[in-house]
Amino acid sequence: MQIRQLPETLINQIAAGEVIERPAAAVKELVENAIDAGATRIDILIREGGASLITVQDDGIGMTADELSLAVERHATSKLPDDNLVHIAALGFRGEALPSIGAVSRLTLTSRPRDAKNADAAAITVDGGKKSKPAPAAHPAGTRVEIRDLFYATPARLKFLKTPRAEAQAVRDIVTRLAMAYPDISFSLTHDDKSVLELPAADRLERLQQIMGRDFAENALPIAAERDGIRLSGFAALPTLNRGTSQYQYFFVNGRPVRDKLTVGAVRGAYADFLSHDRHPMLCLFLDIPPELVDVNVHPAKSEVRFQDTALVRGLIVGGLKHAIAAAGHRASTTVAEQTLQSFRAPAPSSAVSRWDGEYRQRPPSYKNLKGMAGAAYTGSYYASNLALDDAPATRNFAQDAPAASAPEQQNLSFPLGAAVAQVHETYIVAQTADGLVLVDQHAAHERLVYEKMKQDLASGGIARQSLLLPEIVEMDAPAAERLLGRKEELEELGLMIESFGPGAIAVQEVPALLGASDIQQLVRDLADDIAAYGQTVALKEKLEGICGTIACHGSVRSGRRLTSSEMNALLRQMEATPHSGQCNHGRPTYVELKLHDIEKLFGRK
Repeated sequence: MQIRQLPETLINQIAAGEVIERPAAAVKELVENAIDAGATRIDILIREGGASLITVQDDGIGMTADELSLAVERHATSKLPDDNLVHIAALGFRGEALPSIGAVSRLTLTSRPRDAKNADAAAITVDGGKKSKPAPAAHPAGTRVEIRDLFYATPARLKFLKTPRAEAQAVRDIVTRLAMAYPDISFSLTHDDKSVLELPAADRLERLQQIMGRDFAENALPIAAERDGIRLSGFAALPTLNRGTSQYQYFFVNGRPVRDKLTVGAVRGAYADFLSHDRHPMLCLFLDIPPELVDVNVHPAKSEVRFQDTALVRGLIVGGLKHAIAAAGHRASTTVAEQTLQSFRAPAPSSAVSRWDGEYRQRPPSYKNLKGMAGAAYTGSYYASNLALDDAPATRNFAQDAPAASAPEQQNLSFPLGAAVAQVHETYIVAQTADGLVLVDQHAAHERLVYEKMKQDLASGGIARQSLLLPEIVEMDAPAAERLLGRKEELEELGLMIESFGPGAIAVQEVPALLGASDIQQLVRDLADDIAAYGQTVALKEKLEGICGTIACHGSVRSGRRLTSSEMNALLRQMEATPHSGQCNHGRPTYVELKLHDIEKLFGRK
């Protein structure tokens, strides 16, 4: 076959297939151009998910008639003044977006420079790759880009578009990501004449609240770290505010939204100490890095980047996140208390509601039916849930039958977690604070304390060990025993001394002193499972936190153990002084704090 030069129209259509694969990609390119043009307000309108109409209007610097004619030519750009692909300071720089869009749609550009009069506005059209000459137009300062019938010139591409609703959601995702990076710009998005987004200019945290919700803003930790000229900023949620997917994680490199495996892995490593593998933190991170240290020209859609020093970037992200979480101390997210209060607010049974005088009013149940209601949830103002009555006379003094509660020490009420007053079901500690109460899961809380102590001991030279009077013999299958013995030296660093005791058996000689009277048999079996999960090729030191977490779980105060008042208060004081004590090693909260005014609302006092 003879080699030939492809026609310009076909070249632009091929470029459109790489850069503009769906309406959201076209919106992304146009909004990035508006941001580069110094816009303070960007309005986006789409119809049918963007397939039939897309308009993006801004109040940026605008273009002259001559610049309009150049803007729709391939590889024409104003964003590389020195022709240096290493120093890229703008979002767009290839000069492919507008000609690619014009090759597969009906494109109209109308613009006027900021410092020009209204008569100096001009418009140009590109219909399926055919460009017209600029013509005078009426338009305010800035630029308006209108795309009609996207992909009409390449019908095959239309068959791959999703439903208008799905395409509109993709457009919204693109706009929200760019709005996060540029909170000083106002954004609006309209779909089929319905307002989808209206984001006025704001500071960064306020903009994140507009998009990610009030819960995130209330529980966001500020991130600030810098190393070798690379600066990390943004906000990350407390570990107790997490989600089942990673869709609430946003990353930006020099203001550019990216999806990068390095950043995802760094976040997972930073939160591995606080969340189980199936939970994901909410965060929004901004990385400002010298342009020569990052390559943004590795993907046609500019959604991926490549760092020159990946280890430095990963270390900065992990260190910045861990430092912020440590600075939060024992703090847990406010959503923990809200979820607890919500569990008390069950809907009233339909049998307790009747129509009376044209209005729905609550009818108190008769005394005969009270026994049948015992143990059932009832939210009326007459009786509490789980009410149990007998036939005792109404004058009975129930206070005489109740055990006397010890009064909390007044000086302890000033502590953040208050003073312990009771233990419920030998599992939960009830503490009174100056303005409410705190419920503590004693096992989860002590597990975190033991865990942090083990990490501290490891960092300072080793975990204290205690010898067993008689070795503990643990029987297991031969492969599991071999895995443990193969990591014998590494386990010694964690305070666990083991020896072989024949085929399929392990003799435990020494254990970490923090374990106390724990189930050594189950601990050793759990460690064998952990090593099998990590793989023989991975050093235990690389998975140290996971191994420590397993040991800490076995060395913690177990549920069902009765604690004295002094022990409960000592646990509360240790929690206040220990970083990360607001959540256990699996990301669950260790305590719930309820304010007095919230409790009063439950009983209708406010």
